[in-house]
Amino acid sequence: MEPKRTKYDTNPLDGKVADRANKSFESRPGATEEVRGGRPTRDIGRTENGAARDHTESEAPTRRIDGVTSYPSVFIPPKPRADYRPPPAPDVFAYQAQPVAPPSVYQPPPVPVSFGPRSHTVPGLGISEKWASLLPYIPGHIGLVAAVVELLLVPRTETRTRFHAAQGLALQAAILILTGVFSFVTLISGNGFGSGIFGAAATIFLIVSMIRAWKGKSHHIAPLDEPTKWLDEKIKPRR
Repeated sequence: MEPKRTKYDTNPLDGKVADRANKSFESRPGATEEVRGGRPTRDIGRTENGAARDHTESEAPTRRIDGVTSYPSVFIPPKPRADYRPPPAPDVFAYQAQPVAPPSVYQPPPVPVSFGPRSHTVPGLGISEKWASLLPYIPGHIGLVAAVVELLLVPRTETRTRFHAAQGLALQAAILILTGVFSFVTLISGNGFGSGIFGAAATIFLIVSMIRAWKGKSHHIAPLDEPTKWLDEKIKPRR
């Protein structure tokens, strides 16, 4: 049995499609009727572009477009404009603020405190600071007495002089104590070689201390820190 077909069935393999389409248009109401009394038709002039659209395989005629400049080439440098003016030169007499380094720029560290000899007169002694720093390291009782006198007369504002006086006093006291110990050992053993070696080493060390204090170099004896601090605090300057 042949399947049922409709007028919308446009299967190209069906040979009766065209016949059914014609019958459907003839049976439709309101078919096209001839209009009498109208104006005769006339051809409308077609432009060249319209003719080209009718013949898609043909090429459209080339037309010239005037008044349009081409894009500049990247290989040819542009010519300067006739109305171009260079920027005005800065006024050399105008005030310019001094450049300030940004906070992130490295700044050199501050100059360390110099221990160079100072020539000012130490209050309470009437002598220069380099002499006042040298006296406490003189070998023998002279250095010991000088250190005590400086601690009694020099005010606390003269920290450098009081430091050398207290350290020299502690050093002289330590040398005296060790000299007594070596003398006792010599008395028992009858051999004074150790005592002589210690006396020579102590004298050389005191001379080196005098030279460093005279030149204003840093001279710090670490084992004598506590005695030096104690002597500086306990021996108060007299007013």
